[in-house]
Amino acid sequence: MKLAISSYSFNRFGTQIEGPECPPFTKMIQAAADYGVSGIELLGVQFESADRAYLNELKYAAVKNGVEICAVSAHHNFVNPDPAERRRQMDIVTKWIDVASYLGASVVRVFGGRWGTIPKFDDYMAAEGKEPPLEGYTDEEALEWVIESFKICTYYAEQRGIILGLENHWGFTGDAEGTRRIIEGVGSPWLRAILDTGNFLSDAEAQRAALAPYAIMVHAKTYVGGGIYYTLDINYRQVRELLESVGFHGYISLEFEGKAHPDEGIPRSLHMLREAFGPALR
Repeated sequence: MKLAISSYSFNRFGTQIEGPECPPFTKMIQAAADYGVSGIELLGVQFESADRAYLNELKYAAVKNGVEICAVSAHHNFVNPDPAERRRQMDIVTKWIDVASYLGASVVRVFGGRWGTIPKFDDYMAAEGKEPPLEGYTDEEALEWVIESFKICTYYAEQRGIILGLENHWGFTGDAEGTRRIIEGVGSPWLRAILDTGNFLSDAEAQRAALAPYAIMVHAKTYVGGGIYYTLDINYRQVRELLESVGFHGYISLEFEGKAHPDEGIPRSLHMLREAFGPALR
């Protein structure tokens, strides 16, 4: 297994102690090298551009610093009754597949989607990521939209040699079963899971175990200074043993979600992960 850092760890969408200004990716890549990790995961919403010249800057910085751009993320939502809107959302995913391919990343993180009937994210978190359907529609209908959309996206991803990593990220992937239903419903090896260790708020160990066989990448949540929305006591030695049991050898990507400044939280988190994963890391 190898360690990576998500760009989210450096700036949590401008809402925390680090302030609104997101450091440029080139500085994040340099920091990743300084921290001695192998990879970096770049969030699509934090890109300054998708122009070739900008992407070349990132490729150059990655090669110069010996850090692999291991994944990028698409931010989309297929949970919409309008077929035209779903097609527009598919275009978002295919755009980031193309960006990942150009940057040499193997994975694009994708989402299962949500209804959006609880508009404020703090309220949504208070409801543990659960919300009612739009009036006149059902969860089962929405699940069909999501599966059909991913069938198209995974076909495109396969042509580009990119794996889509479906994160257990609230909404229709709020639990292992929902995430598994989408993956199995699509039925393509080009759609796997990104196992987020901190996004299960009940029966966490059992749910991690259920999703681990599908994992192509793991998000390691940490909470130095206390969690922004909640704090979980995650036993990463147990997580390591689980991943070893299913033959996982991919990236463990740090998502620091504590109230401490990233300059403190990131190195402390990496130290903890190195202690927990020990000889499993390379």
